[in-house]
Amino acid sequence: MATQTRAVPGRITFLRVAIALQTATIFFQAVTAGMLLSSSLGAELHDAGSKVMYGASMLYVLAAILAWRPGGGSPRPILYASGFLVLASAQVALGIAHVPSLHVPLGVLIFGLSVLALGRALAAPAESGTQSRGTRRSEIELMQYR
Repeated sequence: MATQTRAVPGRITFLRVAIALQTATIFFQAVTAGMLLSSSLGAELHDAGSKVMYGASMLYVLAAILAWRPGGGSPRPILYASGFLVLASAQVALGIAHVPSLHVPLGVLIFGLSVLALGRALAAPAESGTQSRGTRRSEIELMQYR
C-alpha cells in the first residue's frame, strides 16, 4: 500500500530551510556588494559570501530532489533549484570576470526570484509522508468491517 501524504500547515521542511538559506545568502551578497564601495573588508566578505551562496544553491537542489523522490512531492522544485544553480554559476563567472554591468542586474534578478520562491514555498502547505496513528487505526478498523 502506498504511503499517503497530507498537508501540514506551518511545518518546517528541509526544502523551506534550503530556500530560506539561499535567500539569506543572496541578501548578504547584496549587502557586501554595497560594502565594496566603502571598505576593503567588503571585497573579502563578498568573495567568501559567493562561495556560501553557491553552496546554498547546491543545497537547494539536494533538498528539492529529496523532497520529490522519497517524499512523493512535485518535481517542479527541482527545475527551480536547477535554474538557480545555473544562474548562480553565471553570477560567479561574471563576478570573477569583473563584469559589473551584467553581474549586478543578474544579482538583483536572482534575489527577486529567490524571494519569490521562498514566498511560494512558505505559502504552500508542507507535505508529510507519515500519517497519524489515529488516522491509520481508523482506516484499519474500516477495512476490518468491509
